[in-house]
Amino acid sequence: MKATFKQCWDLLARHIAPQRGRFVLLTVLLLGSIGLQVVNPQIVRVFIDASSSRTAETLAAAALAFIGIALFQQVAGVGATYVGENVAWTATNALRAELARHCLSLDMAFHDGHAPGEMIERIDGDVAQLSTLFSQLVIRVIGNVLLMLGIMMALLLEDWRLGVIFALFATTLLLVLNRIRDIAVPYQKVRRQAEADLFGFLEERLAGTEDIRSCGAVEYVLRRLYQLQYAIMKSDYAASAMDMLISVTAGALLAAGNIVAIVAGYTLYRSGAITIGTVYVMIYYINLLTQPLHELAHHVESFQTIGASVERLIELRRVERTVQDGPGATVPNGPLSLVFDGVSFAYVEHESVLQDLSLHLRPARVLGLLGRTGSGKTTLARLVMRLYDPTAGRIALDGVDARQATLKALRQRVALVTQDVQLFRGTVRDNLTLFDRSIPDERIRAVVEELELADWYRSLPNGLDTWLEASGRGLSAGEAQLVAFARVFLRDPGLVILDEASSRLDPATEQRIERAMDRLLRNRTAVIIAHRLATVHRADEIMILESGRVAEHGEREQLASDPASRFYSLLQAGLEEVLA
Repeated sequence: MKATFKQCWDLLARHIAPQRGRFVLLTVLLLGSIGLQVVNPQIVRVFIDASSSRTAETLAAAALAFIGIALFQQVAGVGATYVGENVAWTATNALRAELARHCLSLDMAFHDGHAPGEMIERIDGDVAQLSTLFSQLVIRVIGNVLLMLGIMMALLLEDWRLGVIFALFATTLLLVLNRIRDIAVPYQKVRRQAEADLFGFLEERLAGTEDIRSCGAVEYVLRRLYQLQYAIMKSDYAASAMDMLISVTAGALLAAGNIVAIVAGYTLYRSGAITIGTVYVMIYYINLLTQPLHELAHHVESFQTIGASVERLIELRRVERTVQDGPGATVPNGPLSLVFDGVSFAYVEHESVLQDLSLHLRPARVLGLLGRTGSGKTTLARLVMRLYDPTAGRIALDGVDARQATLKALRQRVALVTQDVQLFRGTVRDNLTLFDRSIPDERIRAVVEELELADWYRSLPNGLDTWLEASGRGLSAGEAQLVAFARVFLRDPGLVILDEASSRLDPATEQRIERAMDRLLRNRTAVIIAHRLATVHRADEIMILESGRVAEHGEREQLASDPASRFYSLLQAGLEEVLA
């Protein structure tokens, strides 16, 4: 696929539309700058042709007019560049926000296949290339094309033969450049993807620095880094070779054009068809033409890189999520019932993770979900949150099909807490509310007190305005877990899913978490995914998964007292040892 100007424009059109006023100003400045460049040498021509018959005052006036117009032309040119860059960056920043929102809305399956570093390069790096395209295209390419048209009209007015020669040459040059402009796009696209792979690799490895160093994998990481850099170098060589071909072609055409212009000017002057002033104008215009032609050739080269970025942005924009927003059925307030009706799911086709799973959990009941790693416990939680949709069957919350509610409404009524709490670089308030400014500070402080975070809160130098670094550096594992519980309290959902939320805490901290968990689950339906007996004891029901199927499901007390049950065997053998 080749990126066309229409495709580039389509990416930015909706973000440029609100800037109509600046766009009009840009057009005026651009046309004014070009017009002054074409008009100014005409003053010099008059000065040269009539220098022997005019007074010193007249010549001085012509000189001052030339200088004044040149100054105005520079001011208009700088203004056009500033406004063009301003329009471009405003539009591309809005495009970044649009693409970020789009990526956040895509399914987990998409993110499983794309590293965060790669997406950063797409959203930031490729969009920066698009900004260069727009600002350079408007200010340089379109401006230079208009300048060429202005020069052609001026030469036609001087002598039609000059105008025809120039028009033929300019048309030939533009046709050749347009013909060869796409030859490097595939190579530039490979290079951009190689760069994205490098960013994705660096992001993943830097995040795992501790494990890499402790396991002695530094040499492997460096070797892989060299391989990725070598891939960039190879693709860059291939792309540069194509760019050089474009540059050499443009240079040869420009040299030929200069030769034609010199020969034509000399011939017409010797025949008496033009004056010495006209010869100056022609030479001036040819020299003036050299700059736009060089720039057009340069931007044809640049368009190769930009074209590859545009293609990648178009591909990203076309990715559609498979988890679609529901029509808007209302999920009731209060504790919710949870129903799985013949649910099956596979991350990869023909490799089922859940198979024909059925469950009916009544409101305000707590389900303890057990099973070995890979049995489908976390997948069940993801399906309830609609991070994925089941491949078969139906999930309902208080009788409402999960697919019928909007994603926003569903996730307001269902909360998921995992053992890996994500904290963001921002204030304590933002981390507790997840950037929801509608929650009053009094409500936040009340939740902090209820979850036994008062001592931690009082130690903060600026209270809720205290800044937290990325990943919550400075918070203990227990405090981070309580922050996650606080988020749930502030949302007040009807169903809470705890995915091994206390599996890596020391006993003293776990007791504190247990007390907070008791408060969290009060008058709420809950699913607790756990390996530890201390967590399972509060469950009303127990479900054991095995290879994606329900191996056992029943009342906890009944199963615990039945020697024939699997749960009884787990209690006797030790839950952690059997399910590890």
